[in-house]
Amino acid sequence: MEKSGKFSDYLFAKMGPPNMTAAVHGTELPPKTTERCDAPLELTGYRKWLSDNLMLLVTLSGVMLGVILGLSLRPLQLHEDSIMLISYPGELFMRVLKLMILPLVISSLIAGSASLNAKMNGKIALRTLVYFATTSLFNAALGIALVMLIHPGNPDLHNADDRASDKRAVKLLDSLLDLGRNVFPDNLFQASIQQAHTVYLPKPSVLHSLNDTANDTAVGIVHGVEAQRQIPEMEPVVLVRDVQYRSGTNTLGIVFFCLVFGTVLGTIGQKGQVVVDFFAAVFEVIMKMVTCVMWLTPVGISSVIAGKILSVDNLSLVMAQLVWFIITVAIGVVIYQLIVMQFIYFVFVRRNPFKFYKGLIEAMLTAFATASTAAALPLTFRCMNEKLRIDPRITRFVLPIGCNINMDGTALFIAVASIFIAQMSGMVLGFGELLTVLLTSTAASMSSASVPSAALVLLLVVLTAIDAPVQDVTLLFAVDWFVDRIRTTNNMLGDCYAAAVVEELSRKELMALDAAAVNYQDMPAGTPNGHHVGLLEGQTELESPGKCQLNDSVVVDMSAVMNNVNLQQEQSNRRV
Repeated sequence: MEKSGKFSDYLFAKMGPPNMTAAVHGTELPPKTTERCDAPLELTGYRKWLSDNLMLLVTLSGVMLGVILGLSLRPLQLHEDSIMLISYPGELFMRVLKLMILPLVISSLIAGSASLNAKMNGKIALRTLVYFATTSLFNAALGIALVMLIHPGNPDLHNADDRASDKRAVKLLDSLLDLGRNVFPDNLFQASIQQAHTVYLPKPSVLHSLNDTANDTAVGIVHGVEAQRQIPEMEPVVLVRDVQYRSGTNTLGIVFFCLVFGTVLGTIGQKGQVVVDFFAAVFEVIMKMVTCVMWLTPVGISSVIAGKILSVDNLSLVMAQLVWFIITVAIGVVIYQLIVMQFIYFVFVRRNPFKFYKGLIEAMLTAFATASTAAALPLTFRCMNEKLRIDPRITRFVLPIGCNINMDGTALFIAVASIFIAQMSGMVLGFGELLTVLLTSTAASMSSASVPSAALVLLLVVLTAIDAPVQDVTLLFAVDWFVDRIRTTNNMLGDCYAAAVVEELSRKELMALDAAAVNYQDMPAGTPNGHHVGLLEGQTELESPGKCQLNDSVVVDMSAVMNNVNLQQEQSNRRV
């Protein structure tokens, strides 16, 4: 009887509560058989693996389909219109991803920086910038070591007719000054569509003299007295600097403004909480939209890759000529990704680095297909927050900054490409020139834009610094569509690993902020110290001075908080 009683209790528990509608009329009926009260079964085995990695498989299938489609259609010699139609879905996919970049960067930075105090923002920013500068310098040094060891530059590839071409006036100083102009935009709305850059234009007086000379010569020819005219000697063209604006989002200026705005917003307390909640909601909405767009990945990525493969002329010839240059860049990327990054992660975080690397494969494939860190930023947020569980306060702060400043793969590429061109020209670089390449490559990469093929423009800065032939850059345009995708994965992964390292270095401060927030919520209404203040006769609670001062200052026993943080840190280290 005891067993039957337990069994009936089990059945009633599984059936759920009685039907309240019937209980009103005096009878209790069991629920309908169609209502399921038990929780859904948890997936196991290959079904669980397939559910967790479905988006990764979808992205990988898009990459493989694009490569197969592009290589299989090349023998057909398709018309330009056909190639354009094949690339069109990928173009729309890229446009949708870029559409989300600006609201994603603005909302993530403001919500992230507002959730931290000003001192914490300064510490995180300093750690992030030091990490970015160190890794960029290391990548430039790695590229120099590989290109000097492999020596991919072949003088036979150099076109002798190109030696007489004019050099473009490109200086590192202009690039750094343009970086400052973009960091501090004079118009926030203009920064969303344009960015400043320096160009060199001839002086107007020189243009007028050239026009007058051309007109006098033309008149002399008409009247048949050209031999009697004395043609003046051509004066050298004098170029002057001119700051102009070109199309493109000035993400760097928007990032700086959002950081300052969010930091100040976090200092005004509850009065600014509605603004913080608004941008946090915008961020969540954008991430929901990204999840929907990601299901279009197979069509979009396959279209982008197939269109690029079909649009390259003489693919086999180009690959054969520059194969050692591509191999040099690829070796540098592989060494940094699989050895250096994993070593840095293990030293600072003390966890399995390859598990972290595996969680970023989906975002890495998207960065490879789109050749843009900014275009892959929405998916990078999704992987870091949902899969790898990195603190959102860190990812919202580090990832948008790294998208514009951290260009590890670009630093490696610029160092390799500049010495490669010098080797093709027969130049012998000494220690001073190599040091110049190292420093200028690092500085130029940190001023690079997160758009496809931006490094080719910055390569002119390094070539000018070592007096190498600038016109030879055109040789690299034939393979940059592929090399750009390789180095973009380095840029994207560098941002993610920086966020993981900065989170670990800032763990004590983050836990202290969490503890302070808990103490603030548990504090009774009254003075900032938590003591109640008696109300005067006729005075309401809202009019009491202690109630008004609560939002402006909170006194927390930080020594006790930090002792608790240290204890939790020791326990987590023991578990690891």
